[in-house]
Amino acid sequence: MPALQSPADSSCADHHKVVIVGAGAAGIATASSLISRDPSLDIAVIDPADVHYYQPGWTMVGAGVFDAPSTARTMASTIPRGVRWIKARVERFDPQAQLVMLEDGRAVSYEQLVVCPGLKLDWNAIEGLSDTLGRNGVTSNYRYDLAPYTWQLVQNLKKGSALFTQPPMPIKCAGAPQKALYLSCDHWLRQGHLGAIKARFFNAGAVLFGVPDYVPALMAYIEKYAVDLNYSHRLVAVDGPNKRATFVRTLPDGSSETRVEGFEMLHVVPPQVAPDFIRQSPLVDAAGWVDVDPATLRHRQFANIHALGDVTNTSNAKTAAAARKQAPVVANNVLVALGRLPTLAQYDGYGSCPLTVERGKIVLAEFTYGGKVAPSFPRWLLDGRQPTRLAWLLKAQILPPLYWKGMLKGREWLARPQPLVAEVGQ
Repeated sequence: MPALQSPADSSCADHHKVVIVGAGAAGIATASSLISRDPSLDIAVIDPADVHYYQPGWTMVGAGVFDAPSTARTMASTIPRGVRWIKARVERFDPQAQLVMLEDGRAVSYEQLVVCPGLKLDWNAIEGLSDTLGRNGVTSNYRYDLAPYTWQLVQNLKKGSALFTQPPMPIKCAGAPQKALYLSCDHWLRQGHLGAIKARFFNAGAVLFGVPDYVPALMAYIEKYAVDLNYSHRLVAVDGPNKRATFVRTLPDGSSETRVEGFEMLHVVPPQVAPDFIRQSPLVDAAGWVDVDPATLRHRQFANIHALGDVTNTSNAKTAAAARKQAPVVANNVLVALGRLPTLAQYDGYGSCPLTVERGKIVLAEFTYGGKVAPSFPRWLLDGRQPTRLAWLLKAQILPPLYWKGMLKGREWLARPQPLVAEVGQ
């Protein structure tokens, strides 16, 4: 195990060849991929967090498959050997001066900047939600401390109404709202309670899943669990003590109506935006996401800035699987920009969403830009369009160690970057 890294001394300004903002999946993977290519490279990672989370595991925590602590490691243990950790919050960017300004007043200068702080879960965008999270039957698998409460609610519910929500896109792991629904229903079915529980799914979008090839298998489970499926419904308020959820429904003519539903259990997925210091920066497009070329992940305006992960405006699914493919591309292209490699690499928009449709089976959605299906395995071995036990084995037993021991260590198994040969469309 590598030596634990300590935060950098906070007494003076820093200069580094490469500065990475964000030490989540994307940031640590990029740092490791850079170091694996050039161990002499001077890299600093800026992140204030003490803990690094394997967020894809939280769906399984909410279903009693994983325990929450198995999805967490100290941040210090994930920082690659030789990389400097600056434990601080970013306040703003000055790309003209090539500076990252920290909240404590320090400035960090760079030659190459990589931006990957993830996104912000906007709990406060839903009236009353923050006051009732973790009690009154209101939960979310999108938070480490709440996923165990989801499992507690699922086990205790014997009858009544269970609501599951999905906000407008984009969100991280667009399949996660459904995963909570399916695994909860599967438990109630196995316990003989599903007949007395009405599961209802309120989706702000107009389709169940954005890639049509996977919809038939998912619809089969919607029917199996007798889920009341509601499109164009956006959660706007929660009254926890009185167990009422308020939705705004968008009608076909563009008008809207308000709908109030009672519940015994409410699983909420909050709206999601880029962090404040990103949205207020010169790096973003009109929608507030970092503006990059979809193939090279280089910023469209600032040639010495790259970005990846959930914070970019690329049209891929915002998943850890996407970051796993993006990190080697960014590492390669940063080294090209530094004159240390000759050939640019390209990202094809790959994303993956293992849809846990029941305990022991998964519909493994894999696709690139434009919703093009892109399976990693031959269909005779694993057909992602159908629920399979092999995909469950992949999710439950193979992907967690692949994350901790592969992706975060710069081992690019099934993720080697491909040379830039043509423009990749969105």
